[in-house]
Amino acid sequence: MSELGASSDAGTGESLRQIDQHRARWRDKPSLRLVYQDYQERIRESLAPGPVLEIGGGSGNLKDAAPNCISLDVQWAPWLDLVADAHQLPFAANSFGNIIMLDVFHHLSFPVRFLRETARVLRPGGRLIMIEPNISPVSWLFFKLLHEEPVLMSQDPFDPSPRSGPSPYESNQAIPYLVFIRKSARLRELVPDLRIRSVSRFSLWAYPLSGGFQPWSLLPQLVAGPLLRIERPLSRWLGSLAGFRLMVIAEKS
Repeated sequence: MSELGASSDAGTGESLRQIDQHRARWRDKPSLRLVYQDYQERIRESLAPGPVLEIGGGSGNLKDAAPNCISLDVQWAPWLDLVADAHQLPFAANSFGNIIMLDVFHHLSFPVRFLRETARVLRPGGRLIMIEPNISPVSWLFFKLLHEEPVLMSQDPFDPSPRSGPSPYESNQAIPYLVFIRKSARLRELVPDLRIRSVSRFSLWAYPLSGGFQPWSLLPQLVAGPLLRIERPLSRWLGSLAGFRLMVIAEKS
């Protein structure tokens, strides 16, 4: 995600077209909605007491899980509450009990700066809850062959120089895995006020079969619900090998 005000008119137009496309796919693919409703339910189950801030609400879908949340994005959309840069949140310290985000962290230009802002605006005991791409042997191959966003495992997620350009859709799907799994010790040094409460890897088959936000799907609606229920207990053993999603819950100490 770019700095507020730094994106060009071309970047803005690209982002709005992407949002419209995602909302159309959300409307037209019931199996995809079921997959994401599972993600939303996981987030709702993890909320701490207190007000909720959604980061990256451009797609407009996460409010189903937290209808009373304040929703922001770096670019305007009719359903947002405000436009702001995730790296410079326009809120006082200790304002929120929760910050939630879905498929946003791997777009951020400055992950550490954002996490420090999160620690500032969360109340003590407040939670950062996010669901992001996970890099496993199975998902890596899928992302490499069938997903438009890159997976750059050699990138340093703690490099203070800008990681992405002006478009909010520039990304590296490996960033959440690198920050919260591979280099988690370094994260504790840089952002000591955030304690990682849990990191879980899940989403085995339903998500890739749904095709995500691609126009195709191999997952019938009638199969999606039962498959998601089967995946829940199996993810504990298979998530590191085949999980497509990473759920992180961090708590302000």
